[in-house]
Amino acid sequence: METAKSLRTLYFTRAAFSIVWVLLVATAAKTNATAATILFIIYPVWDAIATYFDIKANPPAASKTPQYVNAAISIITAIAVSIALQKGIPQALQVFGTWAILTGLIQLILGLRRRKQLGGQWPMIISGGQSMLAGIAFIAMAHQPNQGISTLAGYAAFGAFYFLLTAFRLSKTINAVPITA
Repeated sequence: METAKSLRTLYFTRAAFSIVWVLLVATAAKTNATAATILFIIYPVWDAIATYFDIKANPPAASKTPQYVNAAISIITAIAVSIALQKGIPQALQVFGTWAILTGLIQLILGLRRRKQLGGQWPMIISGGQSMLAGIAFIAMAHQPNQGISTLAGYAAFGAFYFLLTAFRLSKTINAVPITA
């Protein structure tokens, strides 16, 4: 049950981060190129940090290979986005799209693995699939006019929504366990 409690806290934290990130994109990033650059890079960095806490939340015996792969992909993505931004927004969106596809697949796998142990993983399963589709869309739309970091705001907002749903669903799982004295 400690895993469920730790993941619930992490999911609430991830949702809060995503909401703040969306608000910053909607306000600061539209008029400040430096803020947009930082926000572009910080999203995959935060994913790597959150993945570290996801690893810590799992029991020692649990396989953490998907989380380690996810953390590595997110760190590489942060570096690749910072390089791609020097070439242009389309290239950064393509990198971000590739990251969304890969991490969405990992999220889908983790949701499927955790559903029997923790229950309430359907939002993470749906979110993983949706992330993969969003990644494909980011790549496809990268060279269209007026694409920028604001393109990613909806993706982050849906991520926050799914993290909240999963956290609330885990609360049901936690509350269903009888308390023993």
